[in-house]
Amino acid sequence: MDVESILAIILIFGGGTMVAMGFSPIGRAFADRIRGKHAVPQADDLRAEITEHHEAVVEELQQVRRELAEVAERLDFAERLLAQRRGASQIAPSE
Repeated sequence: MDVESILAIILIFGGGTMVAMGFSPIGRAFADRIRGKHAVPQADDLRAEITEHHEAVVEELQQVRRELAEVAERLDFAERLLAQRRGASQIAPSE
């Protein structure tokens, strides 16, 4: 095999690989990086996202607190019922 044949094979396969990479998401990311289109979010965008996330977490925490308060009320009710049953059985007159 001569040098021209080897060079032609390298160019064909290398060119095909480069074309395929150019159409892939990785190739598009490289192209955007070269053009200067960085995907770095701006500070205002980050603040808005953090604020939105914070509000969602606070809302979820409030929901969990409401549910916990409801569970505590149910537990208190169940304890009172058990205490009444125990008290009634201890006070029952013997025959």
